[in-house]
Amino acid sequence: MTNEYIFFDATLRDRFASFVAGHGIPTQSRPDAMEGFVVALTGDLADELEEAIEAEYATLMAEQVDLVEAAEGDMARALMAVAITLPDGQPGVVRIPARHARRLFEHFSAEEVHELVGAIAQAMANPVAGPLCRKA
Repeated sequence: MTNEYIFFDATLRDRFASFVAGHGIPTQSRPDAMEGFVVALTGDLADELEEAIEAEYATLMAEQVDLVEAAEGDMARALMAVAITLPDGQPGVVRIPARHARRLFEHFSAEEVHELVGAIAQAMANPVAGPLCRKA
């Protein structure tokens, strides 16, 4: 299984790669097709380690939001990315326009944004027909 994480800033990418390498996990980095960098981790990770990595990524994403908000001119970003795992285990990235991402991060933690976007992706991958409210 491969987990992928996207970064728009090389310094944040490098900090993440160092954090992961400090846990003995090799990383592969490549340019993203649109912009930024993708850091891939291959292999199954213990739940505790995966939680630590996700927490570090959330911290770095909060810093990424600060960088996006502070950027002006050519450095301004139009997108924010949230890494997700689809129901079949396949990793993915949901790109959110920066104006919406800023509002999300004003009211939700990085972890909550990740959970919200993941829930939407899960619902899209496994749609449920019928009324919203129904008896169990």
